[in-house]
Amino acid sequence: MKKKMTTVAFTGTPEQQEKLDAIIAAHKGEEGAVMPILQEAQEVYGYLPEEVQKYISLALDVPMSEVYGVATFYSQFQLNPKGEHPVAVCLGTACYVKGSGILMDKLEEMLGIGNGEITDDRKFSLDATRCIGACGLAPVLTIGEDVYGRLVPEDLKDIIAKYQ
Repeated sequence: MKKKMTTVAFTGTPEQQEKLDAIIAAHKGEEGAVMPILQEAQEVYGYLPEEVQKYISLALDVPMSEVYGVATFYSQFQLNPKGEHPVAVCLGTACYVKGSGILMDKLEEMLGIGNGEITDDRKFSLDATRCIGACGLAPVLTIGEDVYGRLVPEDLKDIIAKYQ
């Protein structure tokens, strides 16, 4: 049975809402306020759920398309929550040539989720990344701050087991 989770219900807290209101109040009326508000909102929530983007749009009286456009243009913004153990597979050229695409496929199968998704228990999220600067260790994946290199698909079971 797959653990796939394509949509995650937004579960903001009253404390987070208070922080967001304070962030908006601090930047409202500033030129280019959307960018710093999104940056700070992501710090509060860990990502930028659609509900938060809509709230910012209404509070600033700017079109949702502008807020969403900024959130999707810059790679620093995350539209999906990350798991307790975020798994990132480098698909940069050196890693890809050495088999990272196969690693990605195997992880999708093992975790029951696809790129950009999170498991139902929110323990793991999976993302494809570009070069992380560890080409000498290709293929590489990270789990949180931990880096694993020179991998073959058979290594993945033991690596994932460390985090379960």
